Amino acid sequence: MVGVRDMSLLETPPEERYPVRTYVIDYQDAIIRDAIRREMNRGGQVYFLYNRVQSIDQFRARLQAMLPDARIAVGHGQMKEHALEDIMLDFFDGRYDVLLSTTIIENGLDVPNANTLIVYDADRFGLSQLYQLRGRVGRSNRMAYVYFTVRPDKMLSEDAQKRLSAIREFTEFGSGFRIAMRDLEIRGAGNIFGPEQSGNVSSVGYDMYVKLINEAVREAQAESTGKAPPKPELETRIDVRADAFLPENYVRGDLQRMEIYKRIALIRNRVDREDVIEELIDRFGEPPEQVMCLVDIAHLRSLCSRLGVNRVTGAPGKLVFRLDADYMPDINRLYHALQAGGDRLIFSASREPALVYANGKQPPEQLIREAVAVVEGII
Repeated sequence: MVGVRDMSLLETPPEERYPVRTYVIDYQDAIIRDAIRREMNRGGQVYFLYNRVQSIDQFRARLQAMLPDARIAVGHGQMKEHALEDIMLDFFDGRYDVLLSTTIIENGLDVPNANTLIVYDADRFGLSQLYQLRGRVGRSNRMAYVYFTVRPDKMLSEDAQKRLSAIREFTEFGSGFRIAMRDLEIRGAGNIFGPEQSGNVSSVGYDMYVKLINEAVREAQAESTGKAPPKPELETRIDVRADAFLPENYVRGDLQRMEIYKRIALIRNRVDREDVIEELIDRFGEPPEQVMCLVDIAHLRSLCSRLGVNRVTGAPGKLVFRLDADYMPDINRLYHALQAGGDRLIFSASREPALVYANGKQPPEQLIREAVAVVEGII
């Protein structure tokens, strides 16, 4: 909203750093004991996140019984300030092997010797919080390990499973932005499309969401500068009876077809068109007529949007291009186009001005292909 246009991604890690090895596992005392013991044996320290203040002392006793020789400290936000500060300083100085704490360790801690993190009930945390917690380890030139644990008898929600799957998937350096994008997909983008904070980005699609945000930003910027807001891109509707689709025997699989439909919809010029056709041939073989018609329609829609046509309708042997009053093209360009088009292209100065392209009894698929060249000549 403040006009930030570019995004910088910091993807180069400090020297001698390793990606943090991340595990999502059922909580088992034996596994946790081995993980802590392994870190202690190499002279390191362990963060153990247990986010329940009421029972944290009982859990400390449980850990102490598992690891009698481990030096375990407890830290949480309800401790007196000086007591908590002493615990943190002692842990930094290496006087404790394990720091059993709540989420107070989430930010601001840099203990290079602490390179194992264990999170209890990891399904209760958000994706961005899990990523932030993982950043507490791996801050030196030693391999770091993170264990996100869930109780074996607990049924996880669908969102919790997605969060844990994402944090396990994105472990390489520079993955913070992708985690943020996955978090946006899982949680939604707030109440921009509805009254509740959960949002409905998945219902409208991320591309449409970004488009609406861009339009809102342009309007806000225009208001702050006192200028008229720029016109949004004209959406051209094409209403022509023609066979234009991806046959199942040409592009197999629903997800793959959706990918190709989106790829075709993004055609903006002839270079894009040729790139798409080349990709189709390379991946699926020679495109059938229905696919070529779909490509031509996408190309025509983009050209008509730039020309100022809000709707294209088909009739036997002709196409009618309805001109939008707010996006009228330059009259000189129209005049030269009408001269070049001869009898096939005429201008209709009715209540709703339009260009009419007629060519006998040509099928709509052929008319669309010819109309692409005609509109290209105008713009």
